[in-house]
Amino acid sequence: MTTSELPVLAVIERLRAHPWIGHCERTEDGVRVHPAPHLLDTAPEPGALVTEYLEQWSEVYQLTYSSASADTPGDLDLSGWRASDSGEPLPTGHMRQWVERTVELVAGLRPRWVLELGCGTGMLLHRLAPRVRGYVGTDVVSGSVRGLDQARGAVRTVRAAAHEAAAPSVAAAMAATGFPAATPDCVVLNSVTQCFPDVGYLSEVVREAVRVVAGGGHVVIGDNRHSGLHADFSTWVEEHRGAGPDLAERARARRERDEELLFDPLVLARVAAEAGASTGREVRIATFPKLLDADSELTRYRFDCVLSVDSGAPVAEPRALPWPQAADVLDGSGVRVTGIPNGALPGTGDPATTAAELTRLVAGLDARVTLAAHDPRSLEIVSPASAAWRPAEEVASLGGGAAHEPLRRFTAQRLRSVVRRCLRDVPGAKDVHVEVVPVPHRTAES
Repeated sequence: MTTSELPVLAVIERLRAHPWIGHCERTEDGVRVHPAPHLLDTAPEPGALVTEYLEQWSEVYQLTYSSASADTPGDLDLSGWRASDSGEPLPTGHMRQWVERTVELVAGLRPRWVLELGCGTGMLLHRLAPRVRGYVGTDVVSGSVRGLDQARGAVRTVRAAAHEAAAPSVAAAMAATGFPAATPDCVVLNSVTQCFPDVGYLSEVVREAVRVVAGGGHVVIGDNRHSGLHADFSTWVEEHRGAGPDLAERARARRERDEELLFDPLVLARVAAEAGASTGREVRIATFPKLLDADSELTRYRFDCVLSVDSGAPVAEPRALPWPQAADVLDGSGVRVTGIPNGALPGTGDPATTAAELTRLVAGLDARVTLAAHDPRSLEIVSPASAAWRPAEEVASLGGGAAHEPLRRFTAQRLRSVVRRCLRDVPGAKDVHVEVVPVPHRTAES
């Protein structure tokens, strides 16, 4: 052993003693460290780094809600809702329609007992609670829902995270509200998945939701950021900050540092299929575009998903016909009109083929406008409407799927901080190169 090796060995010895370091190895130019696997656990309880990530988002929303002005309407608190390109608040009328369309999506399932995971300030709760027999909302931010459960006897709110659908406190709230067997027939997660750390945590949340929902019920996973449009979104934001030869590089950098979770319907189908397999339940999936009139990032880059659980006999898969030849075939017989250009996306085609316009086209018919699971630029019209739901394993078998998982970058940043603190008093450590290995991608990167 040479004296030049002593600092390297001292660094390895110190780092191996830290509980957050799972593996530490010597390399040609220094030391490589890997995070301890338990830090990234999602079940039975989140690991330390997953917990820290979730707490960070909780603090963000605590600050956001506490800064709301005193004259903010109780049923439409838009604190934190700002356009990504300009930073300006999103128009109130547009946001009101965003809420109303989500309410229509949930109400159209005809639920009676609703559990909402991540109810925030109650924008959905205010509108859905009067339509159902019982409503329980959970949120990680204490006091985010101001007095809603005191206002109505059939409403309770509980401080709980999204993965705690089966927690005793949530079950007790459902029992106290009159839920039969403390069981919801609809579980709602709307505009919360972007705050999840990775697909692993998403899987745990969906699995618990599928586990607790009543047979014949639904799990609504709404307002998800589509990973298949991540590049489009990043380029759009950077274009508003100025064109130039470095636009592509700026857009790439924006994608890499994005602090939110993005995934596509194929990832969600795989998650749903795994949830069904692990709970012994039959799960079907339907994906829907946002039905908003205004052209905004909420219209273009997000999608809704509804899972049906143990819903009975399957609907025969309708025959597929291409657009536009099939535009006049919606006669009530089984048909899936495919390849409709998503007119909400720039450069896609006819603006008359936005999801909102197509929905008006089929108004009064037994049909639904859906988003193609494999292509965010393609819409479909499905008749009958019940055929919009397909077995989750069938959709997952299409293969592919991509996600952007912010836990990877978060973990690398935290481990670098741990390494710096750990080696402050180790002689010669400043001359040793320490490489932090990021968390492996659990899903193909968007």
